[in-house]
Amino acid sequence: MALDIPFYTAEAQGPYDLVSIGRFELEEGGVIPDLQLAVATFGTLAEDKNNAILIPTWFSGTHATWAQAYIGPGRALDPERYFIVVVNQIGNGLSTSPHNADDPSIAMSKFPHVRIGDDVRAQEQLLREHFGIERLALVVGGSMGAQQTWEWAVRFPDKVVRAAPIAGTAQNTPHDFLFTRTLLDAITSDPGFNGGEYAAPTDVIAGLHRHADIWATMGLTTDFWKTEFWRGIPPLVEGMQFETYDDFQNGFIRLLFGLMDPNALLTMGWKWQRGDVARNADGDLAAALGRITARMFVMPIEQDMFFPPRDCAAEQKLTPGSELRVLHSIAGHFGLFGFEQSYLDEVDANLRELLATT
Repeated sequence: MALDIPFYTAEAQGPYDLVSIGRFELEEGGVIPDLQLAVATFGTLAEDKNNAILIPTWFSGTHATWAQAYIGPGRALDPERYFIVVVNQIGNGLSTSPHNADDPSIAMSKFPHVRIGDDVRAQEQLLREHFGIERLALVVGGSMGAQQTWEWAVRFPDKVVRAAPIAGTAQNTPHDFLFTRTLLDAITSDPGFNGGEYAAPTDVIAGLHRHADIWATMGLTTDFWKTEFWRGIPPLVEGMQFETYDDFQNGFIRLLFGLMDPNALLTMGWKWQRGDVARNADGDLAAALGRITARMFVMPIEQDMFFPPRDCAAEQKLTPGSELRVLHSIAGHFGLFGFEQSYLDEVDANLRELLATT
């Protein structure tokens, strides 16, 4: 039976449509009998369908942050000019996921392993069958969304005109794999997890809070904490105040992750660990990246400890038609949340320039 988790509703995340693409076979051998993708669109598709932009989502995230921080009139991602499609990744809590699967064969702990390539294949099918879109003016995504952006550019080079992976690599590193393992172990080590068959996410609240604590140390920078930048971040709950960094940790990061579904986080984390475009070229990363024909801006965040600029720069050098554009945020990887206008201005400037290229 599906679990009722308020975090994964239109009331919490903003409007979206559920679009079925039918039976979907996964790269690891599993099957989702009826894959439903949660899709949010902004703007109008041009008659010749040449103004489509795709945004895949990141770990734990939904379309909400993109709608709130990145998309709007006058922005680079302007719905008055472009038809913007944000597709929530498989297993993120809105699209078909462990807690909302109607089929008991894939519910909760039985949910099959999903790879980045599965998301991209599902998105391509959705765009082609549901919208009639065969070519994308831009694919842009952050973190796991960047992993999907890289996969799009490698797997479907003829369909991607431009690409902008933000704070994410084409091939996950051993360091990032091990880090993600600690995130997932924090959840599964909670006795309330019960092998993935808990009655409610609150049964696993200790594990979710440990998960959040790891994010606080690696997702944010030492400068973020030393300068007390957190004091200027609006609270998630109206009226809540942050007087100490512990207040912020408990009232923002722990609160946020405590609202999420543990199995969804595990599904996405397993996928994140194994992101690797080289799978499309028999393990040869250079050969895989050499397939890219899109004009690409690779945009790491300066102090990101998950996907540091040096890792992104190494891949960018192997990618024809690409440039490295380093973004700056005191929040490191969590700069993706758009805490700073200066960071958002950098993203907009880069995307405007990229979209102006032919």
